[in-house]
Amino acid sequence: MRLLQHSSGADTFSFWRVEGSAATRLFWALLAVLTLLRLVLAARLGVTPDEAYYWTWSQHLQPGYLDHPPMIAAWIRIGTYLCGQNALGIRLLGPVSAFLGSAVLVRAGRDLLGSRAAGYRAALLLNATLMLGLGAATATPDTPLVFFLTLALWALGRLHVTGRGLWWGAIGLFFGLAFDSKYTAVLPAFGCGLWALFTPGIRRQWGSVLAGVVVGLAAILPVVFWNATHHWASFLKQGGRTGDWHPLRALNFLGELAGGQIGLATPLVFLLFCLGVIWCVRRARMESVPRLLACLCLVPVIVFVQHAFGGRVQANWPVVLYPAAALAAAATARSIGVACALGLTLTALVTLQGIFSPLRLSAHHDVIARQAADWSGLTARVRDALPPGRALVVGDYALAAIMTYHDPAHPVFSYDRRWAYLDRSQQSPGPTMLLLRESEKPDLPSSWLGGEVTRHLCRMLRGEPMICYRLITLSLPAHVTLYRLP
Repeated sequence: MRLLQHSSGADTFSFWRVEGSAATRLFWALLAVLTLLRLVLAARLGVTPDEAYYWTWSQHLQPGYLDHPPMIAAWIRIGTYLCGQNALGIRLLGPVSAFLGSAVLVRAGRDLLGSRAAGYRAALLLNATLMLGLGAATATPDTPLVFFLTLALWALGRLHVTGRGLWWGAIGLFFGLAFDSKYTAVLPAFGCGLWALFTPGIRRQWGSVLAGVVVGLAAILPVVFWNATHHWASFLKQGGRTGDWHPLRALNFLGELAGGQIGLATPLVFLLFCLGVIWCVRRARMESVPRLLACLCLVPVIVFVQHAFGGRVQANWPVVLYPAAALAAAATARSIGVACALGLTLTALVTLQGIFSPLRLSAHHDVIARQAADWSGLTARVRDALPPGRALVVGDYALAAIMTYHDPAHPVFSYDRRWAYLDRSQQSPGPTMLLLRESEKPDLPSSWLGGEVTRHLCRMLRGEPMICYRLITLSLPAHVTLYRLP
């Protein structure tokens, strides 16, 4: 696949030995198939505990939550309104946003890199990552984050082509909505600010840039207000990680960071991302667009590398730079056919395994099953095992959420402080039993713990126990109250 750059933005590129308009039709056909696969996977795959946690947010919409901003809750609320309280409803906007975002990235590539072919290349690379290939079929804050960052790139492309300062309003809005999805959006937004500062033509638009900043601040104002009225809890929780410092473990953390990106982006796409960023850095001094892409990518990279000197960087955090890295890789005009073929093949294999389970993997090796399988069965077995008159207490927030999702008619009580930020009521539940994994120790005072009643309440995979839990009798003091779900 070769990139043919034309200032007119001509739609000319080759795709696996298919050229011109036929390649364009093949691209859209492939994107339609990928979207359909994501929708099928979204409908068939069991809801995961984290998704159930975000689902509980969607039942109680508010401007902020302890763990993340509110965008994922709003997306789930829209999806469940359209498709019902089921897996497809929870995940609906993921595949839809991946399709729309890919179309937007094509346009951003045309505007920023000079040809529509560059946009097709960037969209193919992004769709070839497991981050988008599988991530778009699940409900996580990363999905709206990537979508709104792609829209910000489109608005930057429009600014680059037209020179009209009014586009700064759209840029600020989309960065603000990305921040409302996940706080890491502040990193590429800061990178965009650096680009504006070091680009003479942009500095002359300082009034429009300031207006864009005002629009962005207005977009995030509800999140800031929620934090201000809740003792800045969410900002402190997420920002508090930056002060850690464990340089002796940095090599291990940096290795995990690199390994996570190789897996999440797929190996060859990750290599092209790196080459693209290097290509942009080398041209950043003389050219505006490479400077922009370099700033959008390097600021997150620097922050995550710095964080690795103090703690573990989760594999999904760097997805904040994936849309810009895809454009950077597309700009190099390197062949991407093999990389896309490998990434799409890996994505297709994992997707088909998630839909049909053709490989009879053990519970230890079946990562999808460990996250999503037989939660409804476990919920039913726990309810059957509860003695009459006993309420269920679950400490782990994700386990409490998935039990609530599968059996909302019966209350679940929890002592996790997260539920206080969801404005859940506190009650004295009466006689209770605690549910926890067999490998875990109760994190409650020993004087509250009674005798163990049952073991081996297990989630099952093809008739075999996968992960097992136990119920323990609790004797709560009369003054103790717990958070009630739903």
